[in-house]
Amino acid sequence: MSEQQPPQQHFEIQKVYLKDVSLETPNSPMLFTEQWQPQTEVRLETGASPLTEELFESVLTLTVTAKLAERTAYLVEVKQAGLFTLRGFDEQQKGHMLHAFCPNILFPFAREELASLIGKGGFPALLLNPINFDALYLQRLQQQQAQAADLTPPVH
Repeated sequence: MSEQQPPQQHFEIQKVYLKDVSLETPNSPMLFTEQWQPQTEVRLETGASPLTEELFESVLTLTVTAKLAERTAYLVEVKQAGLFTLRGFDEQQKGHMLHAFCPNILFPFAREELASLIGKGGFPALLLNPINFDALYLQRLQQQQAQAADLTPPVH
Protein backbone atom coordinates (compact mmCIF):
# COMPACT_ATOMS: atom_id res chain seq x y z
CA MET A 1 0.00 0.00 0.00
CA SER A 2 1.48 3.30 -1.03
CA GLU A 3 0.19 6.53 0.38
CA GLN A 4 -0.12 9.57 -1.84
CA GLN A 5 2.54 12.09 -0.80
CA PRO A 6 1.66 15.76 -1.24
CA PRO A 7 3.96 17.50 -3.72
CA GLN A 8 7.06 18.89 -2.07
CA GLN A 9 6.96 22.66 -1.78
CA HIS A 10 9.78 24.62 -3.34
CA PHE A 11 10.36 28.39 -3.17
CA GLU A 12 13.25 30.21 -4.78
CA ILE A 13 14.15 33.83 -5.45
CA GLN A 14 15.24 34.11 -9.09
CA LYS A 15 15.80 37.87 -9.31
CA VAL A 16 15.00 41.10 -7.48
CA TYR A 17 14.86 44.21 -9.65
CA LEU A 18 13.62 47.78 -9.87
CA LYS A 19 10.71 47.81 -12.32
CA ASP A 20 9.77 51.50 -12.28
CA VAL A 21 10.67 54.62 -10.32
CA SER A 22 9.68 58.28 -10.37
CA LEU A 23 10.34 61.40 -8.33
CA GLU A 24 8.48 64.67 -8.79
CA THR A 25 9.28 67.86 -6.90
CA PRO A 26 6.84 70.32 -8.48
CA ASN A 27 7.33 73.16 -5.99
CA SER A 28 11.08 73.14 -5.59
CA PRO A 29 13.18 75.19 -5.05
CA MET A 30 10.78 77.52 -3.20
CA LEU A 31 9.84 74.81 -0.67
CA PHE A 32 13.48 74.62 0.43
CA THR A 33 13.16 78.14 1.85
CA GLU A 34 10.31 77.19 4.18
CA GLN A 35 10.03 75.43 7.53
CA TRP A 36 9.93 71.67 6.84
CA GLN A 37 6.95 70.06 8.55
CA PRO A 38 5.27 68.05 5.81
CA GLN A 39 2.26 65.84 5.96
CA THR A 40 3.22 62.51 4.46
CA GLU A 41 0.93 59.91 2.92
CA VAL A 42 2.20 56.41 2.15
CA ARG A 43 0.31 54.02 -0.12
CA LEU A 44 1.28 50.50 -1.01
CA GLU A 45 0.03 47.90 -3.42
CA THR A 46 1.03 44.36 -4.20
CA GLY A 47 0.51 42.57 -7.46
CA ALA A 48 1.54 39.29 -8.99
CA SER A 49 1.37 37.59 -12.35
CA PRO A 50 2.43 34.19 -13.63
CA LEU A 51 5.13 33.96 -16.28
CA THR A 52 5.07 30.17 -16.44
CA GLU A 53 3.39 27.48 -14.36
CA GLU A 54 6.08 27.80 -11.68
CA LEU A 55 7.60 31.26 -12.27
CA PHE A 56 5.84 34.37 -10.96
CA GLU A 57 6.51 38.08 -10.87
CA SER A 58 5.57 39.81 -7.62
CA VAL A 59 5.51 43.62 -7.60
CA LEU A 60 5.45 45.91 -4.57
CA THR A 61 4.48 49.52 -5.32
CA LEU A 62 5.23 52.16 -2.70
CA THR A 63 4.00 55.72 -3.27
CA VAL A 64 4.90 58.54 -0.89
CA THR A 65 3.44 62.03 -1.15
CA ALA A 66 4.73 64.83 1.07
CA LYS A 67 2.84 68.12 1.25
CA LEU A 68 3.39 71.47 2.91
CA ALA A 69 -0.06 72.94 3.37
CA GLU A 70 -1.72 72.22 0.02
CA ARG A 71 1.46 72.21 -2.06
CA THR A 72 3.18 68.97 -3.00
CA ALA A 73 6.79 68.91 -1.86
CA TYR A 74 7.48 65.57 -3.51
CA LEU A 75 5.78 62.56 -4.96
CA VAL A 76 7.92 59.45 -5.22
CA GLU A 77 6.90 56.03 -6.46
CA VAL A 78 8.93 52.84 -6.51
CA LYS A 79 7.87 49.57 -8.11
CA GLN A 80 10.15 46.89 -6.73
CA ALA A 81 9.72 43.51 -8.35
CA GLY A 82 11.01 40.01 -8.13
CA LEU A 83 10.85 36.73 -9.99
CA PHE A 84 10.03 33.79 -7.77
CA THR A 85 9.73 30.06 -8.36
CA LEU A 86 6.83 28.43 -6.53
CA ARG A 87 6.23 24.71 -6.85
CA GLY A 88 3.90 22.44 -4.86
CA PHE A 89 1.72 25.21 -3.39
CA ASP A 90 -2.08 25.18 -3.66
CA GLU A 91 -3.87 28.33 -4.90
CA GLN A 92 -4.48 29.72 -1.42
CA GLN A 93 -0.84 29.21 -0.44
CA LYS A 94 0.32 30.79 -3.73
CA GLY A 95 -1.82 33.85 -3.02
CA HIS A 96 -0.26 34.25 0.39
CA MET A 97 3.26 33.71 -0.96
CA LEU A 98 2.86 36.20 -3.82
CA HIS A 99 0.98 38.93 -1.91
CA ALA A 100 2.54 38.67 1.58
CA PHE A 101 5.74 36.59 1.68
CA CYS A 102 7.30 37.97 -1.52
CA PRO A 103 6.45 41.63 -0.71
CA ASN A 104 8.20 41.08 2.64
CA ILE A 105 11.32 40.16 0.67
CA LEU A 106 10.93 43.14 -1.69
CA PHE A 107 10.17 45.76 0.98
CA PRO A 108 13.75 46.46 2.18
CA PHE A 109 14.87 47.06 -1.42
CA ALA A 110 11.93 49.41 -2.09
CA ARG A 111 12.44 51.25 1.21
CA GLU A 112 16.12 51.81 0.39
CA GLU A 113 15.29 53.12 -3.08
CA LEU A 114 12.65 55.49 -1.67
CA ALA A 115 15.07 56.86 0.92
CA SER A 116 17.74 57.34 -1.73
CA LEU A 117 15.42 59.16 -4.15
CA ILE A 118 14.01 61.44 -1.47
CA GLY A 119 17.54 62.33 -0.35
CA LYS A 120 18.64 62.98 -3.93
CA GLY A 121 15.64 65.29 -4.27
CA GLY A 122 17.14 67.42 -1.50
CA PHE A 123 14.65 66.45 1.20
CA PRO A 124 15.22 65.07 4.70
CA ALA A 125 15.43 61.31 4.96
CA LEU A 126 12.25 59.29 5.29
CA LEU A 127 12.50 55.86 6.84
CA LEU A 128 9.39 53.75 6.49
CA ASN A 129 8.42 51.53 9.39
CA PRO A 130 8.19 47.78 8.80
CA ILE A 131 4.92 46.61 7.26
CA ASN A 132 3.02 43.49 8.27
CA PHE A 133 2.16 42.13 4.83
CA ASP A 134 0.59 39.00 6.34
CA ALA A 135 -1.97 41.12 8.22
CA LEU A 136 -2.65 43.25 5.13
CA TYR A 137 -3.16 40.15 3.00
CA LEU A 138 -5.60 38.63 5.51
CA GLN A 139 -7.47 41.95 5.75
CA ARG A 140 -7.79 42.09 1.96
CA LEU A 141 -9.06 38.49 1.85
CA GLN A 142 -11.67 39.30 4.51
CA GLN A 143 -12.79 42.36 2.54
CA GLN A 144 -13.11 40.28 -0.64
CA GLN A 145 -15.11 37.63 1.21
CA ALA A 146 -17.40 40.29 2.71
CA GLN A 147 -17.94 41.84 -0.73
CA ALA A 148 -18.67 38.42 -2.21
CA ALA A 149 -21.18 37.76 0.57
CA ASP A 150 -22.85 41.13 -0.12
CA LEU A 151 -23.17 40.20 -3.81
CA THR A 152 -24.66 36.80 -3.08
CA PRO A 153 -28.43 36.99 -3.63
CA PRO A 154 -30.53 36.02 -0.62
CA VAL A 155 -31.88 32.48 -0.64
CA HIS A 156 -35.68 32.27 -0.46
